[in-house]
Amino acid sequence: MKKNILNFVLIVWCAVVQAQQIPTPAPVQSKTILILNATAHIGDGTVIENSAISLVNGKIDLVADARVIRLDMTKFDTIIDAAGMHAYPGFIAPNTTLGLQEIEQVRPTRDYQEVGTYKPGMRTAINYNTDSEIIPTVRYNGVLMSQPTPRGGTISGTSCIVQHDAWNWEDALIKADDGVHLNWPQVFHKHYDKGKVAVEKIKSYDQQKREIFAFFDESKAYATLKNPAVAELRYEAMKGLFDGSKTLFVHADDIKALTEVIAFKRAYQLKHVVIVGGLDAPLVAKDLVDEGIAVMVARVHSLPRFEEDAIDQPFTLAKQLYDAGVLFCLENSGDQEHHGVRNLPFYAGTCVAYGLPYEQAVAAISGNTAKILRVDSTCGTLAAGKDATLFLSRGDALDMRTNGLVMAFIQGRQIELTSKQTELYEKFKKKYEQGK
Repeated sequence: MKKNILNFVLIVWCAVVQAQQIPTPAPVQSKTILILNATAHIGDGTVIENSAISLVNGKIDLVADARVIRLDMTKFDTIIDAAGMHAYPGFIAPNTTLGLQEIEQVRPTRDYQEVGTYKPGMRTAINYNTDSEIIPTVRYNGVLMSQPTPRGGTISGTSCIVQHDAWNWEDALIKADDGVHLNWPQVFHKHYDKGKVAVEKIKSYDQQKREIFAFFDESKAYATLKNPAVAELRYEAMKGLFDGSKTLFVHADDIKALTEVIAFKRAYQLKHVVIVGGLDAPLVAKDLVDEGIAVMVARVHSLPRFEEDAIDQPFTLAKQLYDAGVLFCLENSGDQEHHGVRNLPFYAGTCVAYGLPYEQAVAAISGNTAKILRVDSTCGTLAAGKDATLFLSRGDALDMRTNGLVMAFIQGRQIELTSKQTELYEKFKKKYEQGK
């Protein structure tokens, strides 16, 4: 009994502390805003050196070159002179557990995985926690949207797309149930035998692949039924893959798996397939382009998989895909990924250092991501008619040395750029400045 009371008190205390650290969602935009003179990185590979961007009723109303357009300044309630600053569309973090876990070592705060092998009906939309303490920390680096994604099993579940300023998951949704996530089985096992590298095919691979095909056969057959006698929730969640309303996200890396995924897409005539990870994607780039398959590039700040790989292999992957004409974006799955989302802009910066054009690096975490997630009609780039989700930085947002957000907007609402980290920074700054 005492233990239960103690747990209850602890939960209440944590809730109170958390409420003090999480910024309150901003009110709906009511005044017209004009941002002048910023260098606007559009998110589609283009840039406007001296821009005019207007925000009206939560939408971008105008994006133009301020030097050649005439504006009636009396139409705007607020005019922001952003000379010397950079304007970017809100960055998007795909394939992440942000909002689905808080502390990895505490089981009750992990809500990204369910028991089972084939579980497409597991929806991250209803698991997404808008009160996560981590969300304000990633907003401070311009990551204003994400794709909460399930983990585990062969089919992990169904992801969604959210914006990072909301009271609850319903308000946060940009798109519910955007796609199903399939973890393609490992094909080969690499080990050392008497000091030499030995590569062997995993014995269970063919069986695992047969099970995937069987499940998709059943799902496709179910999708043809107009009025099934009994609704099967697993198959209901798969329907969208066959009519094109959902995307199949296939988590795979090596060339054998990628080749089989391409054949799998053809066999089931799937309209939208995205490779997640894709370390060997440059080796099948032509097939990916021909099939219209995009790639979510694995975490850039990683070591190469094998000793014989080039040391800069993770850093150059994006440039290789860009040169080959493959549509790609950057993702951050792996250890501590929900915390590491804040580093997404710096992954793009590393890609620039290794040959990717700067504006294409911006697109890799904004416009390209929106295309791949199929929400580019509403977000991802600075364009008239899209959500006014953007931010101003005093320096290069892809460079951790100069990045510094001045203000940010989500659907026209100016959000607070505070978090637990900023509060601690201010606290200890005052402490150590005493006596100077």
